[in-house]
Amino acid sequence: MKKSLVQQQFGAHAQAYATSTVHAKGASLARLVDLLAPQSTWSVLDVATAAGHTAFALAPHVARVVASDITPEMIPVAQQVAAEKGITNVTYRTADAEDLPFDAAQFDLVTCRIAPHHFPHVDAFAREAFRVLKPGGLLAVVDNVVPGGDPSTPDGAAQQAAGAYVNAFELRRDPSHVRCLSREEWRDVLAAAGFTLRHEETAPKRMAFDPWVARMGADAAAQAAIKRMLLDAPPAAAAFFAVDGVDGDAANPLAFHLLEAIFIAQKPGE
Repeated sequence: MKKSLVQQQFGAHAQAYATSTVHAKGASLARLVDLLAPQSTWSVLDVATAAGHTAFALAPHVARVVASDITPEMIPVAQQVAAEKGITNVTYRTADAEDLPFDAAQFDLVTCRIAPHHFPHVDAFAREAFRVLKPGGLLAVVDNVVPGGDPSTPDGAAQQAAGAYVNAFELRRDPSHVRCLSREEWRDVLAAAGFTLRHEETAPKRMAFDPWVARMGADAAAQAAIKRMLLDAPPAAAAFFAVDGVDGDAANPLAFHLLEAIFIAQKPGE
């Protein structure tokens, strides 16, 4: 059900992802390339490529990139962006992140940026990434993370409640949203799939409210309800969102913050 919603939501708004600042020019994109130090001999798979921004950032540094996405309408958008950039070493494939149509040990690097929160089974994606990587290959994941902690402690319970609120806020805007994990949960998922975590970092990401809420086509009533969730958030969630700007002020528009994480994990081997 969620996968069909992803296809519907992103198919209807595919073109918006070609120009989305967060996706096309977000700080994590350049940072990811720097961290990975991609090699000219590498074969790369970019999972849930959307408009191809991660694939195209890596393409000049590697031998080839396969850009895959579950939404067929995304492929021509990515191809158009590649043509505009003059990129010729990227091929495209419609594919489910949780059931990748590739043989084992095919890629030196698998990337997935700002997408796993749409996956019903993130653990299945991690296992598939492990399978298609060569021994010693790298998985690089960039995604929003939510507060987490030990629910048996007062602070941990409050942080988990804040994480649930952030996910409900995201879901209200985008019915295809499944769940952002906490950093602790990501570590567990990667370890369970067989990976060794090599690098982890987070950075706040400022989101202008109006373009963020409009990107998924929310109507006026839905936008108003989502705005109320943001402005009326309970204390721990409000601290996480760190709202700034002023609603209705064109010179200083309403904005909030999410937390983006980068995880780089390695498949054991050569």
